[in-house]
Amino acid sequence: MKQYNLGIEATLEILGGKWKTLIICLLMSGVKRTSELQRNIQGISQKVLIQQLRELEKDGLVSRYVYQQMPPKVEYSLTEYGITANKIVDVMCSWGRENIKMRQLQGEEITLLEDESPESK
Repeated sequence: MKQYNLGIEATLEILGGKWKTLIICLLMSGVKRTSELQRNIQGISQKVLIQQLRELEKDGLVSRYVYQQMPPKVEYSLTEYGITANKIVDVMCSWGRENIKMRQLQGEEITLLEDESPESK
């Protein structure tokens, strides 16, 4: 029997790590193919991305649809249960934005790319 001391342990077991919350965040906007996810997550290898997607699928947060065609086409989306993780991810995003603002005020040179408009790049 698995035991946890705190509920956060169960959350981190499923959403912990560097990539899973990013994957969920990207899937919030809709269905994505593996290549779309990989393009939007800087630094993730295809092997790690597929491993993380399979774990999220096993945990019931992500669904995988394989089209019977050549070349193979696979799409991923959040399940109804996976959508419930949006609350956690939204809070993490808000906290991260506030943390970046605080660090900027303290003189740290740090940029949040999602805040930059295409004109300013």
